[in-house]
Amino acid sequence: MTVATIAAGRTRKLPSLAWTLGACHLVARGGAFVQPMLVLYLTQQQRMTPTAAGAVVAAVGIGDFGSQLLGGWLGDRIGRRRTMLLGFLGTAIALAALGSAAATPVIWATAVGYGLAAGLFRPAGSAAVADLPPERRVRAYSLLYWAANLGYAIAATVSGVLAARGYGLLFWLNAVAMLVAAAIVVTAVPETHSGPSHGRRALLPVLRADRLMRTMTLIHVGCFTLLMQAFATLPLLMTAQQFSSATYGAVLALNGFAIVVLQPFAAAVLANRDRATVLATSMLLAGVGGGLAAVSQSIAGYAVAILVLSLGQIGLAVQFGATFAALAPPDLRSGYMGVASSAWSLGAVLGPMLGTALLEQAGRTWLGVVAFAAGILLFLAQQAVAGRLRERQSTEKGTH
Repeated sequence: MTVATIAAGRTRKLPSLAWTLGACHLVARGGAFVQPMLVLYLTQQQRMTPTAAGAVVAAVGIGDFGSQLLGGWLGDRIGRRRTMLLGFLGTAIALAALGSAAATPVIWATAVGYGLAAGLFRPAGSAAVADLPPERRVRAYSLLYWAANLGYAIAATVSGVLAARGYGLLFWLNAVAMLVAAAIVVTAVPETHSGPSHGRRALLPVLRADRLMRTMTLIHVGCFTLLMQAFATLPLLMTAQQFSSATYGAVLALNGFAIVVLQPFAAAVLANRDRATVLATSMLLAGVGGGLAAVSQSIAGYAVAILVLSLGQIGLAVQFGATFAALAPPDLRSGYMGVASSAWSLGAVLGPMLGTALLEQAGRTWLGVVAFAAGILLFLAQQAVAGRLRERQSTEKGTH
């Protein structure tokens, strides 16, 4: 039996909820034409300086970080379905406002609002998958990650073509895509969370008492910081060696291609593997890939580094959602998934800052050394909590 046959057989067992949420991801990410072109829009049409444009992009990141916590909180309070709907409709409104804004303070404020609304779907959608039986979560989360990456590849390809016809078109088509995603939620996504019959618990006190959840979140902040610094420094490393932007784009495209092609097979192979081992190995691969990127001298070397980074991303994606879903109490699943998602958002802020600063101050050799060392430390840290993870996973299976 081939891997493709295994993947196809297991994919057919996915619940309808996973397919509809995957469709939401595909439409929302595939129609996200503004994000890839935002810096060019701000510098070319709005005549902003690169520094000011960078501040606007950072504002989107700030909003996205807040949206993970807000989306998690709302998912447990008003339901997963309503939170998703609020996010998609809010994003459509924020896009219209951002595309119409002219003054810099208004652009910055609407950018925060755009980031805040656009991220609400992720923790709520992740919580909806967490409401599924444990044995069905891994493949469902993998489908969502695969759909999101396929959508991103579509948006990155199409947005450049659309921008040539006018930046305004990007904003309005992006808003339409959000409305289509909202329509999918209204017509096909059921509410999976009925809420407790008694008083709801506050999230923060539970997190304070859950040392394993706090430790896992910190480990993943480190992991996502490591990954994002690698992608942030890659164009600087390549252009310093006189490689063209087209060459950089071709090397980077390997990342999306590898994820889209390999993710379904990885889900089939890794779904029943030990979660801690998969996560730890993926973090080690992130360090190796980041280190290889820093010391590479050729296109082939950079391509190998990207493929190793992609393997790390794929392994993380297969087990990340299911791992945190197993840690979450049933009444706080959305909040826990929001905290988990915020680790990615925080890494996306810290990674580019730390990576570029280290490259500028210490050089590429030290950047590679730090990346390798970080991968090893994260591997050891994840393995150190492996026993407690297995205990929590077995406890959840016994009580489900």
